[in-house]
Amino acid sequence: MKSGWGRQSPCRGVTLIETLVVVVLLSLCAMAATPSWFAWSVRDQVEGRANALLGTLAYARNEAIRQRVRITVCRIDAARRCLAAGKVCPSGASDWSCGWAVMAGGSGAQRLLRFQSGFDGISVISPLSSIAFTPPAGRAAGTFGSFEIAPRKTTAATSGARWRRCIRIASAGRARMTEGACVSAS
Repeated sequence: MKSGWGRQSPCRGVTLIETLVVVVLLSLCAMAATPSWFAWSVRDQVEGRANALLGTLAYARNEAIRQRVRITVCRIDAARRCLAAGKVCPSGASDWSCGWAVMAGGSGAQRLLRFQSGFDGISVISPLSSIAFTPPAGRAAGTFGSFEIAPRKTTAATSGARWRRCIRIASAGRARMTEGACVSAS
């Protein structure tokens, strides 16, 4: 009995050359997408770190108002103690990338309220080594402050304002984030 297909089988195999062409095309697509994926990942890390710091600053200000005590946000070491001004992180960085903590109370007896672990891939640069929020209105003690969050290692794909965030703290203690580097007001 003859089938309607003739003498050829309905399922013919794929040749080795066809398979190699598909593999090469997939490899080229993957190589073209890798820089974009890496750049997206770095931008996501910068955005996440900036949002974490912005949330920490808002939390510290609110706690100063709520608890009616001095609340300090400071850079921390591996034991979650505030680092003194001029001290470097355990990684050797002199910025806030080693993490930060929210502490309640004066300089003698501080109690840890919240902390953010370090992340070496993103730099968090600020001239401040700590910032204090004081009751009753949660004002930031001292002068205005700013933090610049950016990739530690920049490439051609991750350079420019889109890859940086600036957080400024006003004298009332409110923090605002903008895209781009922190530039001093003229």
